Order: sequence, then structure tokens, then C-alpha cells
Amino acid sequence: MIAIIKIMLSIKNMTNSPLTNLLLIAGTVFLAIAVIGQARLGFAEINPGFFGRLLALIIGLFSLTGAVVLVLFPVEIVDLIRNYLAQQIQQNLGLIIQV
Repeated sequence: MIAIIKIMLSIKNMTNSPLTNLLLIAGTVFLAIAVIGQARLGFAEINPGFFGRLLALIIGLFSLTGAVVLVLFPVEIVDLIRNYLAQQIQQNLGLIIQV
């Protein structure tokens, strides 16, 4: 039951970020192109070929992975880690230069 609540909260958080939505939609579209391959949709024809399908698969997986990472690690946490690391590097710059 707790797992279902966590999943529902994650889905709710996904709708808060436009970048997450963009990555989610792009990943779904690219994976659809990779799976369907050759298709005709009215006047539009999708014919990516082997390498196009492979590239669509790779881009789709990276896009969906990026969306999941943005849900699990919000931008605020990433900024906090980045600021902490920058502060530590500035404080210990003398030690870093000696090495």
C-alpha cells in the first residue's frame, strides 16, 4: 500500500515540472518510433530505417531516464549538492593545487 502511495506521489510530482513533462513525452514518442518503425499516419509517413530506430530507442531511453532522475532528485537537491561541492572546492583549493 505504501509503495502505491509513493508511486502516486511521484506521478503527481512529475506534473509539476515542465522539463520532466517534456522528457516524458519525448521519450514516449521516440520509443514509439523505435517500436513501430515503418508506419503511415494519414499523409505523414514514418520510415526511420534500422539506424534511425536504434537512435530513437537510445534517445527515448535517455529521455525517460532523465525524467525519472528529475522526479527522484528534484532540482533543489541537485543545486544544494552543487553548491556544497563548489564551497568545498573553494575551501580546499590550496590542497588540490599541491596534489
